[in-house]
Amino acid sequence: MEKRKIVVTSALPYANGDIHIGHLVEYLQTDFWVRFQKLRGNDCVYVCADDTHGTPVMIRARKEGITPEELIARTHAIHLKDFTDFQIAFDNYYSTNSPENKEFSEQIFAAMEKSGGITLRSSPQLYCEKCGMFLPDRFVKGTCPKCGAEGQYGDSCDKCGSTYGAEELGSPKCTTCGGTPVVKDSEHLYFELEPQHEYLEKWIPGHTTSDVSNKLLEWFREPLRGWCISRDAPYFGFEIPGHKGKFFYVWVDAPIGYLASLKNWCGSRGERFEDWWQNPKVERYHFIGKDIIRFHCLFWPGMLHVAGFEQPDKIFVHGFLTVNGEKMSKSKGTFVNARTYLDHLPPEALRYYYAAKLGPTTDDMDLNLDDFVQRVNSDLVGKVTNIASRSAQMLQKKLGGALASLAGHDEELALLKRLRDGGETVARHYEERRFSQAVVEICRLADAANEYFDRREPWKAVKSDPEAARVTLTAALNAFRILAIYLKPILPIYADKAMKLFGESEWTWGSAQTAVEGVAIGEYEYLASRIEKAQVDAMVAAAAEKPAETGEVAHESRASKNKGNGERGAGNGAVSPLKPEIAFPDFEKLDLRIGVVESCETVPKSSKLLRFVLDAGALGKRTIFSGIRAAYPEPEKLVGKEVVFVANLAPRKMSVGVSEGMILFAGEPGKCGGVLSPSSPASPGTEVT
Repeated sequence: MEKRKIVVTSALPYANGDIHIGHLVEYLQTDFWVRFQKLRGNDCVYVCADDTHGTPVMIRARKEGITPEELIARTHAIHLKDFTDFQIAFDNYYSTNSPENKEFSEQIFAAMEKSGGITLRSSPQLYCEKCGMFLPDRFVKGTCPKCGAEGQYGDSCDKCGSTYGAEELGSPKCTTCGGTPVVKDSEHLYFELEPQHEYLEKWIPGHTTSDVSNKLLEWFREPLRGWCISRDAPYFGFEIPGHKGKFFYVWVDAPIGYLASLKNWCGSRGERFEDWWQNPKVERYHFIGKDIIRFHCLFWPGMLHVAGFEQPDKIFVHGFLTVNGEKMSKSKGTFVNARTYLDHLPPEALRYYYAAKLGPTTDDMDLNLDDFVQRVNSDLVGKVTNIASRSAQMLQKKLGGALASLAGHDEELALLKRLRDGGETVARHYEERRFSQAVVEICRLADAANEYFDRREPWKAVKSDPEAARVTLTAALNAFRILAIYLKPILPIYADKAMKLFGESEWTWGSAQTAVEGVAIGEYEYLASRIEKAQVDAMVAAAAEKPAETGEVAHESRASKNKGNGERGAGNGAVSPLKPEIAFPDFEKLDLRIGVVESCETVPKSSKLLRFVLDAGALGKRTIFSGIRAAYPEPEKLVGKEVVFVANLAPRKMSVGVSEGMILFAGEPGKCGGVLSPSSPASPGTEVT
């Protein structure tokens, strides 16, 4: 397969605030995708930068008694430290306050002027006489002129999604001093988009997903409005050539920062910028949040088109982060800075959980803190890491650490073949940004390895047949090695530790096709630790005590306030009233697993109950009492069947014993239900997704 050349960007974090766990939704998924491309052998360059210009930076620096340059230098170091500690690996992390960015901004503006796309208009602006300045959109709040929602910023309404000019707000207030601004006229530069109406209307569907393009194309039913690209002094940014006292609006030079960061990377590597961004054979991808679609899918391609630059091939748009089903809250301690998280929990845990939840859509993603603890512990620690922990330590302590040869051992070779055959499915999920499905597939493969390990019982064989145990442990460790390779884009440092265990210095995706045999493994290093609820509680408490310093971030993740309420129709016939409605995150707490019925018998003195004993693989045996005796007068016929059961239901003490779960059933109304079996054979303990 021919090696691909790829440029990838994430939206630029604003230099007036800290990185928080909402922002990490974007940077982590971008990092997963970039690392996967590199593991596949592609030339992939990941560039980003701090978005440094604008009034907020200028005002904050003024309040702190420092220069804007000092503020952005400090913020740059903090941001880069947070990203690095979360194992996010940029090839270049730069700044929009750079000579490359100034050069590109002036070059693109000159092309916009030459095309006739720049017009001058005198327009009303809100001016704060107390602060002595025109107010940028985000420095004024008031009542939405379209829906009447209060507390809305001066550019768009979070309630109804409308866009408008700040001067249209009702009861406007300066967010700096609280005063009431007045309206003054000021001449500004506009980039006219209507001349590009036809071009953009054709471009958008081929470079965005259908849900994004359908929303964008609603604006094409009428002429496209011009975009104001200038701001009045005082303003921290680049002054517009030929227009004294006017500065490029921050959203003009922010996306240009992608080009500037790439050029800076090229300069440090002896590469030519034109061989990357201007090369039609190079793929270019942006990862952004859904709140900045219009900047990246209307204004940005319009600017590039006029200036003769290549366009991004695709713009990948993601949703916002909610925590426990709600918008992140400072008062509840769920608005968590990246550093606050790192003070209490390992980065691998959040990387794994985000991967297990992320897909290629614009749907919001929920970080359910209880589910976070359970999933990391049961899957990453209990399912994947457990293979290496048990196998490596047993091999080292009991058998001198030497791996066997697997030649001629058909069962072991078949296990490894099954895991290797799953590799392209995992790769396809990574490529298409279905990270959650990649994790599901990896866990299914881990289930197969655990089932093999439990069935072979090497802890017994090591006493009676040490060499047979060595073969089992060799197969299990090689199975883990394959899983670690598949997880490397998500868990890079974890994979590096695993690589060291096998005495290897580098892995590619193709490394999964080989085995490590006949050599001694290295010393086992702890790979992943269980998450305790107390750690999460401490993080939440710390976040509540020290509210996140967010400032204004260029791609702020905000949960939608538009929660529609639908009416439920009443059906015919007498039915029991509904229990209180639950949120979907509550349903997600259920851990559904597959068990094999080892025994099933009636319960004396009960006309309803059957006593099941399930083989749940690595989860052990489960005794479950179910009231379906009327449906199965011959319960022994259920022995050997696979059933789906709720594995994380708290044990329930009954008069006949303790029930350790719940088996799922299905049936027709008025009749007793039947056992709900999985649709295809699977190993005991396998998670049902």
